[in-house]
Amino acid sequence: ALADETRRWPNFTPFSREKGFHAVSAVPMRLRASVIGALNLFSTDRRALAHDDVAVAQALADIATIGIIQERSLRDTRTLAGQLETALESRIVIEQAKGVVAERAGVSVDAAFQRIRRYSRDHNRRLTDVARNVVDGSLRADALMTQ
Repeated sequence: ALADETRRWPNFTPFSREKGFHAVSAVPMRLRASVIGALNLFSTDRRALAHDDVAVAQALADIATIGIIQERSLRDTRTLAGQLETALESRIVIEQAKGVVAERAGVSVDAAFQRIRRYSRDHNRRLTDVARNVVDGSLRADALMTQ
């Protein structure tokens, strides 16, 4: 009963009682050994939940846990796919820039990459941004030659 828990939750208890709740029960939302949260059940009665009520609440918490885990998994998959797509796009533009610099400077592709990377570091710019500027022509390849 909330009346017995004022010391434990000095802000929560008076607020909940003011709203008409006299008891709170919680069942764990768990995945194997990990608890990811709790399903809290507020009651206007002062009595504790019956055993059957606890079993139903735990079943609902288990279902909610599955939904949360599924959503997290889907979100993580989408995030990873986006990161991989960005990495691939970055790699493509870097390879294109290496080709442009190698052709213009008459150097190997490895030497061209070293020039792009050095320019990036010396000017505190992201490698992908420098490469993109080389490819779109806003950074002339000869600006890298003096590096």
